[in-house]
Amino acid sequence: MIDGDVLVFDGVAHPFNFDSSNYLGSAGEMFANHLYAFHTVLTPEDEPKLSAEEFLREWRPEEISEMVYRESETDMLVAMPLPLTDLFHDGLSPWERCAELAQQDPDRTVLWGTVNPLEGKRALDLMEVQVKEYGARAFKFYNVRYDYGEPFPWRMDDPQIAFPVYEKAREMGVNLIGVHKGVPLGPQPVEATQTWDMDGAAANFPDINFVIFHVGLPFIDETCWQLVRYPNLYASLAATINFVVRSPRQFAEWLGKLLFWCGEDKIVYGSEAPIFHPRWALEAFWNFEIPQDLVEGYGYPQLTEQAKRKILGENLARLHGMDPEDLKQRLNSAA
Repeated sequence: MIDGDVLVFDGVAHPFNFDSSNYLGSAGEMFANHLYAFHTVLTPEDEPKLSAEEFLREWRPEEISEMVYRESETDMLVAMPLPLTDLFHDGLSPWERCAELAQQDPDRTVLWGTVNPLEGKRALDLMEVQVKEYGARAFKFYNVRYDYGEPFPWRMDDPQIAFPVYEKAREMGVNLIGVHKGVPLGPQPVEATQTWDMDGAAANFPDINFVIFHVGLPFIDETCWQLVRYPNLYASLAATINFVVRSPRQFAEWLGKLLFWCGEDKIVYGSEAPIFHPRWALEAFWNFEIPQDLVEGYGYPQLTEQAKRKILGENLARLHGMDPEDLKQRLNSAA
C-alpha cells in the first residue's frame, strides 16, 4: 500500500476505441495488436490479463474512471487523447471522449488536447476549441504519422509545422506540451521516433515545458543527455514503469540513469490505463529500490521516498501550475 498522504497524479490514460470498425486498414490493426501485446507481455503473471476480445474493444470513459480512481490509489488523472486519424477513424483515443472523461470528475481529471500539426490552420483552430470550450490544460503530439498510406513523420523542431502549434499554445496561456517518443508501434519507422528534434523545440521555446513520453525508449541515453541540458525538458515513465515487475533489473537501470542525469524533479508518472491496470505498477514502484550494486557500480542515486513522492504526483502537479500541498488538502477535504 502507498502512504495515505502521497499525491498520485496519473499522467496518461486513454479511453481507447479498438473496435475493428475503427481501423483504417491493416496499419491500424497492427498498431492495436502491438498495444495488446504490451498488455499481455508486461502484465505480471499473478495479475489478470484480458483476452483479445476483452481488450480490443471500445472502452467507455466510465470504465477508465473505475480502473484508475476506484481500483487504484490514484488521486488525479490526465485524460489523454491521441490524434492517430491516419490509423483510426476517430484517432484511437478521441479528444471528445477524453473531454467526457474529464467532465465526469472535473476536480480530479485534467484534459489534454491533441491535433495533427500537418493540418495547418485546421489544427490551430481545433487547439482553440479544445482550450477555450473544453478547458484543455496542455497538448500531446504524435509526430510519427502514417498519412497517404506510408510513414509521414514530422519533427518537433520544424519551424513550419511544429512552431506554429507551440506559438498557438503559448498565445492561449498553455505552456505544457508532451510528445510520444520511442516505442514505435505499427508500421512506424523506428528512426522517426528518435528524440533528436527535442533540442530545437526546447531551445527555441524556453518558456514551454516539454514532456518526452516513454522516456524515449530505446533512446534512453540520448534522452538523458537532453534532459540534463535543457531545464524545460521532462520525462514521462508512461509505458516504462510497467517493466517494474516483469523486468525489474532493466527498469532499475533506466530509472537509475534518469535519476543520475536529470534528478528526481524532472520525472513524471503515467499508468497507460487501460493497457495496464494502474494498481500493480503503483504498488510495485512504491516498494521499489535501485539494486545496491547499481548504486555502487554506476553511481546511481537511490530511489528515496522523497523521489517517489515527486515522481508519482508532485512534479506533474507543478507542471500544471498546481501546488501539491494545496491539492492534497483539497482532495482530502472532498473525500
